Amino acid sequence: MSKYSRVLLKLSGEALSGEKGVGFDEKTVLMVANQIKDIVEKGTQVAIVIGGGNFWRGRTSQNMDRTKSDQIGMMATVMNSLYMAEILRTIGLKSVVQTPFKIGTTTEEFSKDKAIERLTNNEVVLFAGGTGHPYFSTDTAAALRAIETECDVILLAKNVDGVYDSDPNENINAKKYDKLTYKDIVSKGLKVIDLTSAIMCMEQNMPMLVFSLIEEDSIKNAMENNISGTFITI
Repeated sequence: MSKYSRVLLKLSGEALSGEKGVGFDEKTVLMVANQIKDIVEKGTQVAIVIGGGNFWRGRTSQNMDRTKSDQIGMMATVMNSLYMAEILRTIGLKSVVQTPFKIGTTTEEFSKDKAIERLTNNEVVLFAGGTGHPYFSTDTAAALRAIETECDVILLAKNVDGVYDSDPNENINAKKYDKLTYKDIVSKGLKVIDLTSAIMCMEQNMPMLVFSLIEEDSIKNAMENNISGTFITI
């Protein structure tokens, strides 16, 4: 039995692209979707926020207006969420994509009450479009939606197995942390999440577990804290 009744799963856009690095990799997405199905069937409510890096990394461009770049990034997250929602449907899960702005009948406009009602009915709710405003990352959107929908924890799935004091891909002597506080994140300048989301989680007492998505059954194991990750608290 899971120790959490409602979680927000934060995935990077690159996580959906597998080894390709861009676009979608159906095998990878199905791996994630099947774990989510197992979690939901065991009684845990699941919300999801997905980044857009497999389609757009506008911040690397020095020639585009930041607002326009971020708006393109928001739409990339919508594409990712619609794809994930459809994969979830094909394996028998009800899901809905909510956005902070209207996109015709493609998505549902965000509402805390509607989101909680759907989660309570064992539907997976995907929060796309970030916060709806530029200058805010999907980390911040994940923190905001987790707090608004009264989740127990944010499960942050990355391509590394936790938080390190430096990039483990560049420094073989990088030290991994098993536990951290949000004050540590800020004071040490750790790049696992942005400053805005760290402060928001700290102020609202929202814990976070950072773990590697590529480990077998990683999401299911994270639900039990039975994984080699980093747990972040206040």
